Amino acid sequence: MEELLELRACLEQHRYAEALNLVAAMEEMSREDKINKIGSFIKIMLLHLIKRHAEQRSTRSWDTSIKNAVYEIYRTNRRRKTSGFYATMEDVCELIDEVYPYALSYAAIEAFEGRYEAEELEALVDPKAVRQEAYQLLVDQGAV
Repeated sequence: MEELLELRACLEQHRYAEALNLVAAMEEMSREDKINKIGSFIKIMLLHLIKRHAEQRSTRSWDTSIKNAVYEIYRTNRRRKTSGFYATMEDVCELIDEVYPYALSYAAIEAFEGRYEAEELEALVDPKAVRQEAYQLLVDQGAV
């Protein structure tokens, strides 16, 4: 809100260069907010994919969480007015790699009733396959 008031003041005072700098900063803040939200949904998706791979089974709840996360990533990433996405394919791959360790630690709490530490649980899955499945789900949904 503060940035909008400052932008208004710049425009009213004909300080257009400063106004454009503020617009650029606000655009970047908006994009970062979208990226953070996408990362949160990627973590949820990975959590359930890791459990599914580790336990070699699935539940309706896990499948629903994965499907919902993929949909929310699509909805958040899609630019409504102009075509395209906030996060590129490269951004999404980086996010998957970035949040994987956090998803793994949460999966360790939930999978096998919490019997394994994250490192032990990771030994039961192929991290590359989990990441690839996550990415493929997003591509298939048209989220990237």
